[in-house]
Amino acid sequence: MMGVPLDGPTSVYCDNEFVTKNASIPESTLSKKHNAICYHKVRESVADGWIQIGWIKSESNLADLFTKVLNRVRRQELLKHMLTRWSG
Repeated sequence: MMGVPLDGPTSVYCDNEFVTKNASIPESTLSKKHNAICYHKVRESVADGWIQIGWIKSESNLADLFTKVLNRVRRQELLKHMLTRWSG
């Protein structure tokens, strides 16, 4: 992808169980058309083995650093967790 070789499926972690269920289970129904359109590509990618969807607790979701306004303490906790994971 984009010139970077991939060894396997990309892991996508969500802290919302509804999103995890609807993206992973093709039989689940979506009530709103715009949701159905968005999830179609994700479901297709899961079925093709390009991505795998998993659930993660909100407290451990590192994406919150980039998607939410956090207080200083919460931001430092997530940064510490992220730096610990990357340093080995």
